[in-house]
Amino acid sequence: MRLLERDDTGGVRLTEDLSNNKIPLYAILSHIWGPEEVLFRDMTDGTGENKASYAKIRFCGDQAWRDGLKFFWVDTCCIDKSDSAELQHALNSMFHWYRSAVKCYVYLADVSTHQYGDGPGWQPAFRESRWFSRGWTLQELIAPTIVEFFSKEGERLGDKESLEQEIHDITGIPRKAFQGVPLSDFSVAERMRWIEKRDTKYEEDK
Repeated sequence: MRLLERDDTGGVRLTEDLSNNKIPLYAILSHIWGPEEVLFRDMTDGTGENKASYAKIRFCGDQAWRDGLKFFWVDTCCIDKSDSAELQHALNSMFHWYRSAVKCYVYLADVSTHQYGDGPGWQPAFRESRWFSRGWTLQELIAPTIVEFFSKEGERLGDKESLEQEIHDITGIPRKAFQGVPLSDFSVAERMRWIEKRDTKYEEDK
């Protein structure tokens, strides 16, 4: 597993590929891919900061730092997708990596806390966020113990516990599934229903 490390000046670098017994405490990012994502090669050649999506990496690193964590993981740039063996290993390990994170930060690029006038606030946009229909974010919601939601401005909206009822209403997933109940307590048929309305780029990903 390869992580990002933030230093006390705000700089970010990739670690080497770490063995399981050398992985430090880390935070992890959940998000929807957008334009100009920072990839592995961008971090290795030093051009990542020039891309628009570097803001998400900076947000994750800064939030982890505030939570007392130097290390964090972002799928776009911590996996060398040109290496097919590494990519396959990462896909197979993803649930475990999210479950092992100290905190998971959900960055909602389509939810804003900056309203004008007497608008309804961020809640309607939260309910309509594409994050809730994305295939991969199902495991990113269920696996970690602590999941915190943030607006595109980086403002905290709540966590999996405080927003439990809203998340249940949006996804139809039983509330106890967010509370650490073993997945074996749910039938295969029930778990398969959780993905029925989720979108993935490739059928095998679903």
